[in-house]
Amino acid sequence: MSEIINIDERQRIRRILDGKCEEYAWFVKTYSQQVLSFTSRLMPDSEDAKEVAQDAFVKAFHSLGTFNFQSSFCTWVCRIAYRKSLDRLKRQQPRYVDIDNLPAIADEDLSTGREDRIALMEEAIGDLTNDEQLLIHLYYYEDQPLRDIAYIMDAEPNALSQRLHRIRKRLLRMIKQKEDERTER
Repeated sequence: MSEIINIDERQRIRRILDGKCEEYAWFVKTYSQQVLSFTSRLMPDSEDAKEVAQDAFVKAFHSLGTFNFQSSFCTWVCRIAYRKSLDRLKRQQPRYVDIDNLPAIADEDLSTGREDRIALMEEAIGDLTNDEQLLIHLYYYEDQPLRDIAYIMDAEPNALSQRLHRIRKRLLRMIKQKEDERTER
């Protein structure tokens, strides 16, 4: 997502804006998996994630005339998907945590061992808000630059950097607390 739009994409967008709407299928085919992966990080239900991804592509098509070529098309459509995901999540009150989808934790002592620590970390990440989980995922798992994440999340890169720092500190506390709870049993 981090690359600036390439010449081929720029030309395709211009042709679409000139009336060759069938060209848009290329964008959907090329980026649908990335956008679906993105929305799946935010939406607890896979059907909702698919609908939001589809809605984002529809919105992007209708708004293509406003695309300013300052980011890649994929980053732009992910920004739209992010906003649509947040809107849908707000409408889906009350929210709940599906404990069946949280990582399994062994009953044995988890205070030592790399795998145990990773499981605790994944459990702690699962306790974060969807927005925080997305930030962690994009930055650490997809290795996205803060500039792109900031664009998608409509935030300042410095603010996201500070937010990441606070989330990391909170995750460390959460993991320590989970370790302490396990050793007390």
